[in-house]
Amino acid sequence: MAASNTGRPWLKAYPKGVPADIDETQYASLVTLMEESFAKYADRVAYSFMGKDVTFGQTDKLSKALAAYLQSLGLAKGERIAIMMPNCPQYPVAVAAILRAGYVVVNVNPMYTPRELEFQLKDSGAKAIVIVENFASKLEECIANTPVKHVVLCAMGDQLGLLKGAIVNLVIRHIKKWVPAFNLPRAVRFNDAVAQGQRVKLTQPELTPDDVAVLQYTGGTTGVSKGAVLLHRNVIANLLQSEAWNVPAMASLPASTQAVYVCALPLYHIFAFTVNMMLCMRIGAKNILIPNPRDLPAVLKELSKHQVHIFPAVNTLFKGLANHPNFNQVDWSHLKVSLGGGMAVQNTVAQMWLEKTGSPICEGYGLSETSPSASCNPTNSRHFTGTIGLPIPGTWFKLLDDEGHEVPQGEPGEIAIKGPQVMAGYWQRPDETAKVMTADGYFKSGDIGIVDENGYFSIIDRKKDMILVSGFNVYPNEIEDVVSELHGVLECACVGMPDDKTSEAVKLVIVKRHPGLTEAQVRDYCKANLAGYKLPKVIEFRVDLPKTPVGKILRRELRDKK
Repeated sequence: MAASNTGRPWLKAYPKGVPADIDETQYASLVTLMEESFAKYADRVAYSFMGKDVTFGQTDKLSKALAAYLQSLGLAKGERIAIMMPNCPQYPVAVAAILRAGYVVVNVNPMYTPRELEFQLKDSGAKAIVIVENFASKLEECIANTPVKHVVLCAMGDQLGLLKGAIVNLVIRHIKKWVPAFNLPRAVRFNDAVAQGQRVKLTQPELTPDDVAVLQYTGGTTGVSKGAVLLHRNVIANLLQSEAWNVPAMASLPASTQAVYVCALPLYHIFAFTVNMMLCMRIGAKNILIPNPRDLPAVLKELSKHQVHIFPAVNTLFKGLANHPNFNQVDWSHLKVSLGGGMAVQNTVAQMWLEKTGSPICEGYGLSETSPSASCNPTNSRHFTGTIGLPIPGTWFKLLDDEGHEVPQGEPGEIAIKGPQVMAGYWQRPDETAKVMTADGYFKSGDIGIVDENGYFSIIDRKKDMILVSGFNVYPNEIEDVVSELHGVLECACVGMPDDKTSEAVKLVIVKRHPGLTEAQVRDYCKANLAGYKLPKVIEFRVDLPKTPVGKILRRELRDKK
């Protein structure tokens, strides 16, 4: 693909070997890419999970059978199928199966409450869901109000072999008690669905680059979660962009050595979905699946068994691991890229990580709407820049003022992004799509940035009121809508506050309708209706809220007031 340097001053800062553009047309669909890799890397380990290795060939066989099973349910091409589970081998199998059968992946956060789950299933129109049994009780509470007709039920030990799988399931169900009682009488067990699919022929669907591959849900300033429509070509482009960007760092890896990625970020998050699962599919790399990254001793114990080359993570995980007494159990000498994303990387964390591993954290930037990667620091950098780096191959950035005009060099403006990885729009929300897309095809990110003379961008503020908690977007309007339903609340407002552990935390300010309302009641109500990362860390009661003359709550005053 011919490169155009006009209007892209950052290209002069690209490392040697990184192209200005990529050719996303080389694959007709993600299925074409996956099937190429299944054949090419059949004997290689694709996933390592709890001591069990799963090859690309096994993933191929399992996903083909599950795809045939899904087709046997009579679902039409383009139907949406939800996936709700942590990192385990069934996740990539389910993704491959859904896409191979001609359906659309709807990634669901397992931390969602029944209320949040119900909304996403209804909004996406999902007719089926692949879910791990740990969260089945949530589905039971809301399934009657959703379009879901088919449930494939997974257990964490499904793919660990008969004996080990039985032991793991026994521990999870009866000792740890991580599986609340549920009743889903029509659910089919994952292994049974695979067995049924092996007796059915898979019909290869006609897929094009413009078919929808993924609905990746993200919040909005209205508080309504929206599905970013990612086409096959969007995800293909982004994984090829990421592959090209990694070339300088990976050049020193011997050609015969299989790249090993740490997959500690959740696969339902678009960062790990593309950068771990899909990119590793393309290059035949191994993913070490970490089901619970909060269990730092378990993470370090698992990583001590491997030679790790690429580690995508968020600031909180880098910080937690680097400060852990067991950190040196892992041989970090093979680490080529430490990729920071999802939230801002703190300078102190970057310095500590570099001192302890010799690998500088390479910070990047992206959104669900950009599949997600949009910019990144060069992977051969030897120091931490504190910026979000350069737009990656084939990507254009510009900074806009409130009227949509490009700002002069050195002036702050809203980051607008154009490239083959930018979404097709929001699912069934043309009005919301129109708000964020410019006439010339740029996506307005809502982040205020500035660019230096070398083309490195930095984020200096956020245009929206979004709160970023450990890499997860939290939208104040959603929390306010939920809390306002609580008896005893007259009005409320939600803002972000700095937090050493999670970058930001949620602060909730309430004006009581009835004096008897307590903090404990508010916390219990929030816990029943909001995912854990959305829960307020601080709850404050006031007699009134700061407002404009027309009655709009001034969140900024609540943020600024100590």
